[in-house]
Amino acid sequence: MDKLVIEGGNPLSGTIRIHGAKNAALPILAASLLAEGVHSLHNVPKLLDIQTMLEILERLGCRGVHEEETVTIDTSLVSTSHVPEDLMRQMRSSIFLMGPLLSRFGEVTIYQPGGCAIGERKIDLHLQGLQALGAEVVESNGRVFCRAEQLTGNDVHLDYPSVGATENIMMAAAKAKGTTTITGAAREPEIQDLQNFLNKMGAHIMGAGTDTITIQGVEKLYPCIYEVIPDRIVAGTVMIAAAATRGSVTLTRTNAGHLSSLIHVLRRAGVQITVCNDIINISCLGRPKAVERVITSPYPSFPTDLQSQIMVLLSLADGFSVIKETVFEGRFKHVEEMARMGADISIDLNRAFIRGVQRLYGATVEATDLRAGAALVIAGLAAQGTTVVEQAHHIDRGYDGIEKLFQKLGARITRKVPAPGPFEII
Repeated sequence: MDKLVIEGGNPLSGTIRIHGAKNAALPILAASLLAEGVHSLHNVPKLLDIQTMLEILERLGCRGVHEEETVTIDTSLVSTSHVPEDLMRQMRSSIFLMGPLLSRFGEVTIYQPGGCAIGERKIDLHLQGLQALGAEVVESNGRVFCRAEQLTGNDVHLDYPSVGATENIMMAAAKAKGTTTITGAAREPEIQDLQNFLNKMGAHIMGAGTDTITIQGVEKLYPCIYEVIPDRIVAGTVMIAAAATRGSVTLTRTNAGHLSSLIHVLRRAGVQITVCNDIINISCLGRPKAVERVITSPYPSFPTDLQSQIMVLLSLADGFSVIKETVFEGRFKHVEEMARMGADISIDLNRAFIRGVQRLYGATVEATDLRAGAALVIAGLAAQGTTVVEQAHHIDRGYDGIEKLFQKLGARITRKVPAPGPFEII
């Protein structure tokens, strides 16, 4: 497996453009199945999860090309609604295919999706939402079969603001007969982006960004050209890395409105931030201050996807900080790895108690999941000495060449690819 080797202690500086949002691009790629024809999607990053989604779409019959940051995909020849089990096990976001395939074919077969091991991630809300629209659901040994001769609009209430369930119901309801109202909907910017994409295809959807979304079903959708929003988690990762290394960085092609909770926490930590249109300037020339309490929660609160990264910054802060994780119970796996680097962190159930240290030290650590891996990269950039982050493939799921991204800001980080074995055919 690939590993990242980091020579730490070098403040980041320079300007970086933020690539498109993985968590927006994946449901949009799935939604392209709703309209037969050729779609052109811009600002789509080259990530492992994007590659997996494109492989699934090709196995279904699509023809896709990903050049630079543009995906051109022809959905007219899709001939099956059976999602391949081997690919579905690799990525949780494959669940987004349920709604579009059910809408297009009247049936869909999927399997329990894979992805990062960060805690229990049931698909009950997805299934309940589709059942509310008239789908029959049969589950057996990890296989899920859904069927509906005609999806029909209905009132759907989500007991928890699940992003994936909200998006799946939106896609299934886009061509359903009648009106669907989702209450208790998730409010993330990626949901707003999906609404904008579906509406550009001819859907009638309003309310994304609030807890109530209304979908007036239409008979037909049409392929279109669309540009994906910038990735707020990548932007947040860079911002935290700049602060942790006591650097000064400018981010372009961002949306500060999507990052308000992070900006609030960083400013409490003494980090200087200025915003002008789609440009964010961030600098931290001294030791950051502790933040008494950070609580992760669904948008617009502090994102769980930035919890491990902000923990690195607080582990270097002057004072005592507490982080409470309310979304995923398995999101503290990076703590043991950070302890190898000298961090002083203790865990009690879903709380992390962080006593800031003067510095971290290089060590060999393992990325256990996507965001934990990003946090360990930040720790390596800020640490004294050499850090080796193993299992870097996890990080590739959400960052388009994280080593290249930080190299542009002056970081001393390289990727080591293992040599093939003596009997390996290449």
